[in-house]
Order: sequence, then structure tokens, then C-alpha cells
Amino acid sequence: MSEPRIKCISRSFSAHPVLRRELLELFPSAILNDAGRNYDGAALSDFLKDCDGAIVSLEPVDDALLAQLPELRIISKYGVGIDNLDTGAMSRRNVALGWSGGLNRRGVAEMTLGFMLGLCRNLFFAGRQLRDADDWTKRGGFQLTGHTVGIIGVGFVGKDLIELLKPFGCRILVNDIIEQADYYRAHGLIEAGKDQIYAEADIVTVHTPLDASTRGMLNLDVFKRMKRSAYVINAARGPIVVQNDLKQALKDGLIAGAAIDVFEVEPCDDDEFMLLPNLFCTPHTGGSADESILAMGRSAIEHLAAFFKDRN
Repeated sequence: MSEPRIKCISRSFSAHPVLRRELLELFPSAILNDAGRNYDGAALSDFLKDCDGAIVSLEPVDDALLAQLPELRIISKYGVGIDNLDTGAMSRRNVALGWSGGLNRRGVAEMTLGFMLGLCRNLFFAGRQLRDADDWTKRGGFQLTGHTVGIIGVGFVGKDLIELLKPFGCRILVNDIIEQADYYRAHGLIEAGKDQIYAEADIVTVHTPLDASTRGMLNLDVFKRMKRSAYVINAARGPIVVQNDLKQALKDGLIAGAAIDVFEVEPCDDDEFMLLPNLFCTPHTGGSADESILAMGRSAIEHLAAFFKDRN
């Protein structure tokens, strides 16, 4: 068969010299997002029209888009979350999914550990006070060692975080919809309901996918049930946390602080929220370590290569 028509909509993939080279070595006529545009709506369908295979990252792929791409045969995911893909519609329209989970687990787990250390030892907020207000007050926080960590979602990232936490001797409460009693027992973890985690944890960190069951899971009612000394971390998906509720909880002192890498809407345009003195935030970089980017990009290429090789 003739060479398949491949298009890559992802800006970061398209700008990465190694991933560009490796994709074009296999598919020399592939079209990349060289304009660096953020495509949506009609522009997204126009870019992807007539392609047999597409590499996407966070772009929304729904039934309406697929209806305009009748020749599309596979979507290859550059990334690990698939909440932006209507997999049911893809199945109905016989569009394959190229995806592998957990490719950025170490990068996200390391970021989460960094958040924990920065929050506990007051590194983020003391540094901001020193820089912005010349405040030399020594508020050293507390050690992570020996404190209680609540992990909601014990999948790829959650398990990797548990490995990184071992030297700190934390009491670790875990919650997941999948039964994993043997794993919990082998690693000295305490299986707990979410209510117990909210009530007892010094740090609550969430590592679940975004779906109907997790959207808005951390809300004002939950924050009211946490310790006033507790910290919240979200390096998963923004809508898992009700952002305005977190904003209120931080302003009212319901919790001590938070560190987040993801937002309900990205880029976030709520400057008041991002500048709160007890919030530390980053621009969705948890999965953007050099190693993670290469792993996710190469996975997207490999799924395309395997799909079209099987059909030659």
C-alpha cells in the first residue's frame, strides 16, 4: 500500500527535534504542526482532514470531529491521559487507539515528592516572602519524615510515588477503586476510605484519571473535613479539584496550602488564584521531563508504525 498520511497536531511533539526526526524517518511525508498553533474547532478538523493516522496530545477528539475525518484509521496518543478522547465514538467509527499508560510516571512522581518537601518545609512560601517582601523570618515548617500521606489513586504514578516515599518512613493511607490488598500488605500501606484520608492525612495527593467519578472530587465539603494544617497536591488533572472551592479554602484557611500542576482551564487566567500566598503552582509540567517527553513521543510513533506495518 502507499505511505499512510500522518499528521501530528501536538505543538510540543512537532517542536522536538528528536521526535520530529524519528517520525519523519518512518513516515517521510508526515505533516507536523510547524506553525505552533493551538488548533480547535473547525481549524482542528481542517488540519487533520484526509489523514490516515494522527498524533494528538490534549486536543479534544469527540464524535463530531471524527465524523469529519472519515479516512482516519488510528489516533496515536502523545501523553498518558485519554480523558480528551471519546473512545466510545472511536470504537463505533472503527478508529484504533494507540496508547500506553504510565510512561511519565517517574517524572510526575518526582514532581509530587518535590511538592511534598516544598510544602512541608515551607520552601515555596518562605522563598516567595524573602524575594517579594524581604522577609527574613525563619518558618521552617515540618519534616516530611514520619508524617501521614494520603494517596488517592494507586496506579502507575501512585505506586512510583510510594517507592520514592520509602526512605521517609511516612504512614501512608491509600485509596483506589481496584482491589490491591496484596500490594498494600507487601508495602506496609494502610487501605483507607476517602473520609479517613481527608480526616487524618497531613498531605493529600490525588493520582486518578479524570472521569465522571473523579470530576470535582476535591471540593469545599472535602476541604472542610481536612486538618487546617493539611496540604493538598494535584498533579493529575485539573477538574478533579473544584478550583473555586480550593481558592476559597486557601483564602479562608481551611487548609494550610496546596501545590498544583493542573487547572480546570489551561492556561489558567485567574491571577488572584495563582497569586494566593499559600498556593504553589506550575504550568502542567509534571509529564514534561526530558525522559518523559521522549518516552511518550516514541510510544506514539511506535503505535503508528505497528498499526500500519500490520496492514501492509
